[in-house]
Amino acid sequence: MAFRKAVKGTALIGGGAIATVFGLSQFSQYRNKHGALVEVQAAEVVPVKNQLPTREQQILALQTNSEFDVIVIGGGATGCGCALDAATRGLKTALLERYDFSSGTSSRSTKLIHGGVRYLQKAIMKLDFEQYRMVKEALEERAHLLQSAPHLSAPLPIMLPIYKWWQLPYYWVGIKLYDLVAGSQCLKRSYVLTKSRALELFPMLRKDKLVGAIVYYDGQHNDARMNLAIALTAARYGAATANYAEVRGLLKSTDPASGKLRVCGVRCRDVLTGKEFDVRAKCVINATGPFTDSVRKMDDEEVPNICQPSAGVHIVMPGYYSPDNMGLLDPATSDGRVIFFLPWEKMTIAGTTDSPTDVTSHPIPTEEDINFILSEVRNYLGADVEVRRGDVLAAWSGIRPLVTDPNSKDTQSISRNHVVTISDSGLVTIAGGKWTTYRAMARDTIDAAIQEHNLKAGSSKTMGLRLEGGQDWSPTLYIRLVQDYGLESEVAQHLASTYGDKAFEVAKIAQVTGKRWPIVGKRLVSEFPYIEAEVVYGVKEYARTAVDIISRRTRLAFLNVQAAEEALPRIVDIMGKELNWSEQKKKEELETARKFLYYEMGYKVKTDQLTDSSEISLVPSDIERYKKRFHMFDKDKKGFITILDVQRVLELMSAIQKGHVSGSRLAVLMKSAEENLRRRAAIPVDRSGGGV
Repeated sequence: MAFRKAVKGTALIGGGAIATVFGLSQFSQYRNKHGALVEVQAAEVVPVKNQLPTREQQILALQTNSEFDVIVIGGGATGCGCALDAATRGLKTALLERYDFSSGTSSRSTKLIHGGVRYLQKAIMKLDFEQYRMVKEALEERAHLLQSAPHLSAPLPIMLPIYKWWQLPYYWVGIKLYDLVAGSQCLKRSYVLTKSRALELFPMLRKDKLVGAIVYYDGQHNDARMNLAIALTAARYGAATANYAEVRGLLKSTDPASGKLRVCGVRCRDVLTGKEFDVRAKCVINATGPFTDSVRKMDDEEVPNICQPSAGVHIVMPGYYSPDNMGLLDPATSDGRVIFFLPWEKMTIAGTTDSPTDVTSHPIPTEEDINFILSEVRNYLGADVEVRRGDVLAAWSGIRPLVTDPNSKDTQSISRNHVVTISDSGLVTIAGGKWTTYRAMARDTIDAAIQEHNLKAGSSKTMGLRLEGGQDWSPTLYIRLVQDYGLESEVAQHLASTYGDKAFEVAKIAQVTGKRWPIVGKRLVSEFPYIEAEVVYGVKEYARTAVDIISRRTRLAFLNVQAAEEALPRIVDIMGKELNWSEQKKKEELETARKFLYYEMGYKVKTDQLTDSSEISLVPSDIERYKKRFHMFDKDKKGFITILDVQRVLELMSAIQKGHVSGSRLAVLMKSAEENLRRRAAIPVDRSGGGV
């Protein structure tokens, strides 16, 4: 029976492969004919600004220009992509973002640059040409992203473990078709592994019933930094690019030719100063992701919604949960969803969930979603690997702006194709799509804007265009940073992979450590290679809040919430000097950043778990013993011990994290820590987990 199912599934895929091969051959001929031309077009575009304008200069440009060709609302990947596409075509462009660049969905992704294996499966099984076309386009754009910002992205092998014999031919054919659709843009060919080889490469994998594995390649990137690189590149090409610039409404005027009201600009508010002003343009583009419909309703209150938001939760765990350079794909979770388990920034990222949600600027991960991901991870890791709730270092929720059929309730079946719509008043809206295809989405949007508003511009010039930091980057650039500036090797590698060829600008402003080695580069926290100079440079990159620094200029909040909280006071001090903050402003920034960590990055769900649903049962003798030990730990006699205090001394007590006490393990840990305290004075101890 199982064999017949395997044959049937393979036959279905094989039938779809015929159409795929034919389409691929036509596509390859086109690329061979036109590929060189694309690179030449990109090379002809020269940035007009060597120095980034300050945010104040950008705001002034918005206020003083009489009319732009294009205003783009939204500073996510798609919005910044639209601004870059328009600016490189020679259009006078403005980009407005209510919060910070990449503050929404674009910084909360799975960090993959991919065509979508699951979408290809649906395309073939359902003979859905639109899904197939989306995968094909995404694979082409995947190659572009890897080339345009090589310092921020790289190919990543992803393992698909096989636990049933009949699945091996089924998934092998599917993955080979994925390679085939990519054609000349295939990163590396997929291959099959024996059980022993799979365990050698991924030793944490569950061994029992493992048949073998298939490994295929996709791309991975630093999503927030990639988004920022697009925005900064647009600024260098002349776009008036401003974060914390909120659109309060649309301006309209009567078209003399038709007598109809047409959108002619926006009412804008500088969030940092409160000042409002009008910005006029021939064309206004709505690229606001999950907030697409709210901007459309500024134009027409009666317009029906076209987006159905879907929440996706991710968690970050210590790096020892996965190999340094091998991801894992669970193609069929207990409820039919897909889970990725990937190395990222020397940590392990796991996700995602997929459930309908309300649109909000501050999505919050739930304990239910976190536990679902942990449960799925346990299914694939060996019994000797204890997957602990306390090892969740950060958690976040992102809202996908899916284009929906109004009658559909199942967001899992919705394709992430993008659509460009134009209202009767001329508002251009780009909705749907995915991170990987941002450039193609921007190209299609600007093409539509040019046609609708008779703008004078040529074709898109962004294919092959290097983004901020990518022009002179090389894999060995970090060595020069070590040799020329005396940076730690780990810090130098981090700077090179984050800023590309702009890493030298960060190194130049790095402070002297006062040590023999490293010579420069004071770390914000000991466990991570982020240095104080990045805060100063982040301000030059338009960072205006502490949250901007911990979540998007650096990725500290996404890697370890407690480390981010520890770094906050120093970050606020540095930003205060750069931006002339008062003491009151510093306090407000600290409070806002801590609320961000508490609600949006997973601190709250852990606190709720410990205080609301956890009970620790102790007998009277235990209470007396632990009271004595408590007073020994509380050497400052402050009368309390924080969660962080306990974790630092006891190296993250697994028993307490799970809500009950395992006497033997707790006793051993407490006794060991107690003996250490008796033998010597307390010394700083770095966290080994520090989960949220």
